[in-house]
Amino acid sequence: MSSTVHRNVGIPGLKSPEKACNDPLCPWHGKLPVRGMVMEVKVKKVKAHRMAVVVHEYLHYVPKYMRYERRRKLKHVRVPPCIEVQPGDRVIIGETRPLAKSISFVVLSKA
Repeated sequence: MSSTVHRNVGIPGLKSPEKACNDPLCPWHGKLPVRGMVMEVKVKKVKAHRMAVVVHEYLHYVPKYMRYERRRKLKHVRVPPCIEVQPGDRVIIGETRPLAKSISFVVLSKA
C-alpha cells in the first residue's frame, strides 16, 4: 500500500495509484462514487483534457444463427491526474454518474 491517503472504491482486487491528486472527480482521492459496471478495456486515444477514448469489445449472441458475433463500442472515460495512460494500455474502468454529455465512466487502474 502506498503512503498517500486514498478512499476505498469498493471493488476488491484493485490497487490504488502511487501518485496523489487533489481532483474532486477522482474515485481514489476525491468524492466520486463508482457504481454499476466495471470493465477491462483498451485505450484508443488520449486527446482531450483528462479524457480518453477506449474500445469495449464484447460478444453478442444471435439466436437465429445460434452463434456469437464480436462487437465493439467506443466509450469516453475520464482519466484522473493520478493515473497515467497511453494509447494501447489495458485499463479497468468503472461506471459513475454522468460527468459530461458523453462521459459516464472513470479509469480506476491499469490492468
